Amino acid sequence: MKFLKSTLSIIAVAALVFACGPKGSTVETSDAKAVATSEEAVSVAVNTATSHVTWIGSKPAGRHNGSIGITAGEISVKGTEIVAGKFTIDITSLKSLDMEETSGSYGKLVGHLMSADFFDAENHPEATFEVTGVATFQQASLEADKEEFATEFTPAKLSEILVDNPTHFISGNLTMRGTTKNITFPAAVVIDGGVIKAKANFNINRTDWGLMYGDEAGAADKAKDKFIYNTVNVGFELEAGNATSM
Repeated sequence: MKFLKSTLSIIAVAALVFACGPKGSTVETSDAKAVATSEEAVSVAVNTATSHVTWIGSKPAGRHNGSIGITAGEISVKGTEIVAGKFTIDITSLKSLDMEETSGSYGKLVGHLMSADFFDAENHPEATFEVTGVATFQQASLEADKEEFATEFTPAKLSEILVDNPTHFISGNLTMRGTTKNITFPAAVVIDGGVIKAKANFNINRTDWGLMYGDEAGAADKAKDKFIYNTVNVGFELEAGNATSM
């Protein structure tokens, strides 16, 4: 895959020069950084119909997976390089894909995720990602996976969910629940006929954004399913532009 080179990214380079790659089972996370900008760049609108975020949450007794819609966004390119980008995630559109929407369990799960225990969607209905940097992907920069507490539903390790043929490390400010953290993750981007496609799959620690319910660090007895793993798998597929836009 032909990934885009630049001093910028696609989901949140401005102040980011890579010192190392993602660490352990979750991506590298730090305080917010300056958002990337570039002169003479062309902005391309994100196709919200074909772009989305995916998630997998796990606990010792099971897991759930779902999707969240992207409602707006744009990617700025200069030549064949991404130099900036931002998109908006509609938390209220969250769905669980492993349950029937008409079931009571579905409503209970989604309602709980929307509550103040998790996303607090009433007060924070949107999340955003703004590009801050892009660096060429280097396999050697990936560190060994961190071991998680082993159960039947232990979250997948970063090495197990990495996208095929990643070409860059992308950095960006992810804002959820009023908290902004900069994350860096491997991704694959293709530009073909004026269409930009980006794909990534990585893990985050939900507690970095204040999603503390069932925090495993406070579990007195992990063997009794009294916690939810802090590690959450996050993926995205993003498409922008059309054959005549660039």
